[in-house]
Amino acid sequence: MKHAPASDAAPLSGLLEALRDAIHRGRRQALRAVDVAQVSTCWEIGRHIVEFEQGGASRATYGQKLLPRLAEALSREFGKGFDVSNLRHMRGFFLSFPIRDALRRELSWTHYRMLLRVGDPQARRWYMTEAASQNWSSRVLDRQIDTLYYERRLLGSDPVVSTSESVPPTRGPAPKPRDFLRDPVMLEFLGLPGSGRLLESSLEQALMDKLQSFLLELGKGFAFVARQQRVSTDFQDFYIDLVFYNYLLKCFVLIDLKAGRLTHQDIGQMDMYVRMYDELRRGPADNPTVGILLCDQKDLSVARYSILKGSEQIFASQYRLVLPSEDELREAIEQERAAWEEIEPLARKSFPRET
Repeated sequence: MKHAPASDAAPLSGLLEALRDAIHRGRRQALRAVDVAQVSTCWEIGRHIVEFEQGGASRATYGQKLLPRLAEALSREFGKGFDVSNLRHMRGFFLSFPIRDALRRELSWTHYRMLLRVGDPQARRWYMTEAASQNWSSRVLDRQIDTLYYERRLLGSDPVVSTSESVPPTRGPAPKPRDFLRDPVMLEFLGLPGSGRLLESSLEQALMDKLQSFLLELGKGFAFVARQQRVSTDFQDFYIDLVFYNYLLKCFVLIDLKAGRLTHQDIGQMDMYVRMYDELRRGPADNPTVGILLCDQKDLSVARYSILKGSEQIFASQYRLVLPSEDELREAIEQERAAWEEIEPLARKSFPRET
């Protein structure tokens, strides 16, 4: 068997790599074309069903028998994918999404089926826009909907700038740190036990092992900088659990992990970290540093009578290691919103921040 001369090995290797890239790219484009065609077909099927149902009293007699009849006929002729449940989704797809939204090339039929679970039209449109612009997989979209990501991101946000994280910061009012706050923070992806005392070091390591998922939960614009980053004074060293940079806020974000109940000492320590970071690490083009205390339990009284009250730079968020039910999660969001509404009006007057 003859082999290519050694001098030809490098050019041949480059050619093979180019061919592999071309084949993979072609296959991805083919799959995307199939997805687009499927989405368009489902929308058209939904349109025909709705228009038939709206055709007057003569067709109203079909009633609930229409979809089963269609499902039986279409499945017999075209196979799977046309059962009653799917036809019902197609009808809802047409009713819920104008054609300009139904043909987003970034989204598959699976994405749209998940979006149909969202009852609030504004929330549904936000999920659709974010899934397309951020290239969310259907699994990621499913997780974001299940954890009420849209509702949690609105907590404490300015409604003027909370419509979409995809809007560039140069349009409209500049984003504020509170617009990026998640409370509660869902960490179910870590797979840690939801009961019993958890070591902060174990939580930190788990977050590092699932950094991509944690960045997704934090929101748009976060980039990891360091863990256990040292900041030093003349006489003492301090270590910050996690440091990120948010390119939309244009600031560093410090995260301190607390396995137990939040205390005023924890808040004082974070306030010191933020001030130190501003003085020692913040650059001329950076906005003021933000600190987040990620804790197992929050004490609203501590929040009410500490520097957390109305602060634009220091926040506390409770984390959940086990995904609660939707009702439990909505209740937690409403409780947090009520607490913020109670303490917000006098916040800036009571606790002005030094600059």
